[in-house]
Amino acid sequence: MRVAFGLLVLLLGLCGSGAQGESGGLEMKELRDMVVMLKVYVQMLQHDNSEMARRLTSSERELLDSMKRIDKLKNLNKANTKVAFYTALTDAGYVGPFTTDTTLKFSKVFTNIGNAYNAGFFKAPVKGVYYFQFTMCGHHTGLMGVYVYKNNQKIMFNVEWKEDQLYKYFTNSVILELMAGDEIHLALPATHVLYDDGSNQSTFSGALLFPL
Repeated sequence: MRVAFGLLVLLLGLCGSGAQGESGGLEMKELRDMVVMLKVYVQMLQHDNSEMARRLTSSERELLDSMKRIDKLKNLNKANTKVAFYTALTDAGYVGPFTTDTTLKFSKVFTNIGNAYNAGFFKAPVKGVYYFQFTMCGHHTGLMGVYVYKNNQKIMFNVEWKEDQLYKYFTNSVILELMAGDEIHLALPATHVLYDDGSNQSTFSGALLFPL
């Protein structure tokens, strides 16, 4: 558009110079014809620019619509995410005591919808609010207890002292807001002992309540 305007100014200047001189240069009629052609050319440029702007706007709308569809699918997948697990500790009997805190690997997996639980660790597949529950069994004289970890942070500690060889249990639960990728696991404190057998007396379970 700026080039076309410059040509128009130049031609008008030539028109002026042609009108002052009788010899040489372009005839006024020829200059007028060129001005008309230039106006037509400017109109064509304006039309092309309008068409390009229309096409660009259409492409932007299509891109925006595609992004909205992708976000809708992501939200739908998140809403349809189902997560639940239920595990028991071992068939081997006593676990511990150890000299250091030890991750409890609940080896008997009965339910693992969403495959978020693996070898003692629960990994949140989506951002959401989760519910966890554990029941621990002791069958000895001494300390029985468990830590709850969120990633590397201790967020709960439960402990009991047993005076006799009878079975003793404690149960607790927690509701946590987790980001996708956050991990939850249980650990046996040093010098503590737990018990489990084929009756599944020490268990760990959890489920996604709702995504965020």
